Amino acid sequence: MRLRKPCLLVLLLGLAQLLVLASAHEAGEDSFIKDDAIDEEEEEEEEDYDEDEEDDSEVKEDNGVLVLNDDNFDTFVADKDTVLLEFYAPWCGHCKQFAPIYEKIAKTLQENDPPIPVAKIDATAASTLASRYDVGGYPTIKILKKGQAVDYDGPRTEDDIVAKVKEVSQPSWTPPPEVTLVLTKDNFDEVVNDADIILVEFYAPWCGHCKKLAPEYEKAAKELNKRSPPIPLAKVDAIEETDLAKRFDVTGYPTLKIFRKGKAFDYNGPREKYGIVDYMIEQSEPPSKEILAVKQVQEFLKDGNDVIIIGIFNSADDQAYQLYQETANNMREDYKFHHTFNNEVAKFLKVSSGKLVVMQPEKFHSKYEQKIKVLDIKESTEGAAIRDHVVKHAVPLVGHRTTSNDAKRYAKRPLVVVYYTVDFSFDYRVATQYWRNKVLEVAKDFPEYTFAIADEDDYSSEVKDLGLSDSGEEINVAILAEGGKKYAMEPEEFDSGTLRDFVLAFKKGKLTAIIKSQPVPKNNKGPVTIVVGKTFDSIVMDPKSDVLIEFYAPWCGHCKQLEPVYTDLGKKYKHRKNLVIAKMDATANDVTNDHYKVEGFPTIYFASRTDKNNPVKFENEKRDLEHLSAFIEEHSTKLSRTKEEL
Repeated sequence: MRLRKPCLLVLLLGLAQLLVLASAHEAGEDSFIKDDAIDEEEEEEEEDYDEDEEDDSEVKEDNGVLVLNDDNFDTFVADKDTVLLEFYAPWCGHCKQFAPIYEKIAKTLQENDPPIPVAKIDATAASTLASRYDVGGYPTIKILKKGQAVDYDGPRTEDDIVAKVKEVSQPSWTPPPEVTLVLTKDNFDEVVNDADIILVEFYAPWCGHCKKLAPEYEKAAKELNKRSPPIPLAKVDAIEETDLAKRFDVTGYPTLKIFRKGKAFDYNGPREKYGIVDYMIEQSEPPSKEILAVKQVQEFLKDGNDVIIIGIFNSADDQAYQLYQETANNMREDYKFHHTFNNEVAKFLKVSSGKLVVMQPEKFHSKYEQKIKVLDIKESTEGAAIRDHVVKHAVPLVGHRTTSNDAKRYAKRPLVVVYYTVDFSFDYRVATQYWRNKVLEVAKDFPEYTFAIADEDDYSSEVKDLGLSDSGEEINVAILAEGGKKYAMEPEEFDSGTLRDFVLAFKKGKLTAIIKSQPVPKNNKGPVTIVVGKTFDSIVMDPKSDVLIEFYAPWCGHCKQLEPVYTDLGKKYKHRKNLVIAKMDATANDVTNDHYKVEGFPTIYFASRTDKNNPVKFENEKRDLEHLSAFIEEHSTKLSRTKEEL
């Protein structure tokens, strides 16, 4: 039978469709196979991922040392009597040197009966554990006894560490009693009055800073107890012993005070073990060092950078000498005192016994000042007279303000500062003194002001804040006045005449203060009032209102955590009359009052409307709504409420 052409065409199309379907079927199978393979791979990856997840809680071993982390630590130590722990950092050189020793220790303690586990923790990764155990350096070694950490401070040798761990592991072992003395109203006076020197910490049980200090304080106590004679450290629970806290004006925690035979002195030293130890050893020494030869005085005059204070006496039995020592003790934080019983030194200074000499190094001498200022010390002389004599003559007519002496020597205001390249080395001394002499010509006529020269590089940020960084002048001048106000001299060629005109303009009140400030907010009606440099006086110093002011930094994590709480606080007191809840970015604005010291963030002060120059600092670690509210209620003047509140 012959087929017609149209039928043949249909047949061919049908065959083509079958081929396409067959091809598609094969491709589909391949696709399914590929999909199945992908599914299997994904399942394997998930299984691998799950296995990795399990590894975080699994306790692994590295050369006999167990590896613990935030995930497996608590489970592992829960049922262990004794565990040796090392907190390390992978990059720490000391840790790397210690690693083979630690592995030997692990092997030795594994052979103990019963075996004692030895573990290590990467403190840079296990941040929770590092924080829990106050790890501040590497390696840090601790022995865990029934869950309680025992610090190990001995030599990092195998024998010493193994011996200590075995000692702690004994069933009869108990922690040694604290070396730090515990003082109460019942024993305080007896202990403190009898001590030549003792350091006392007033603490609050809930205070975070106190908790952080506690282990360092105890370590320092142990170290100082080994000395001969020992230097005791003590502590007082200021919440329990309220009378003692009030007696010594304890307003924040922790407050540390040094007592010498019952007399209190502020402690201004470090708050970690070695810093406390070094500071207290220095404090235990006589406040005045003896000068044995004229050569020592000559060296002070030739090479010194600070005021020279020397008491001249016949012997250590002189009553004047005893008075001098007592005053020196009160002032030792700020000045270096010396004394001599040497007649040759007295002759060199051209004074007799019973005199106090205050003088400056030769580089600060001038024709406008006496080289030596002398005070007679008699039996009737009071310590205040000695103190006043030292303070009055502590700086020369034009001294050298530096970052190291600024707070102690140049805190008085107004302060006239001349900025340039100050260098007293041999090659540059002549140029430095040339400009200093120009300042002296003016300073002699304004005894009510303090004058100083300062190196422009040391105070580059201050010069920048004054708007003088791009002045184009080699020498710039500013006046730092009371209340944090600052005045800059218009850039012009410097000489004694232009300086005199600038100081006179300041004295007559013709200068405009320079204030670093963000723009004044156009809308400032939120629950928290925004304060900037230009509005500090009008808002914070307003005598009609109590003000709670928070000084913050935009990058500060603690400030960010506080922000919602502080906003709620503002809402809570929004309708209280005569009370303002405010905040200020202290990195972008000047605080135009010296009584509001900002040394960290956040810093919070309460400024009572009746005493603006004595703000009360919020010291409590608990920056929550409850404690901030209590702080306001405690320090507020009588608050008026609106009708809505009534």
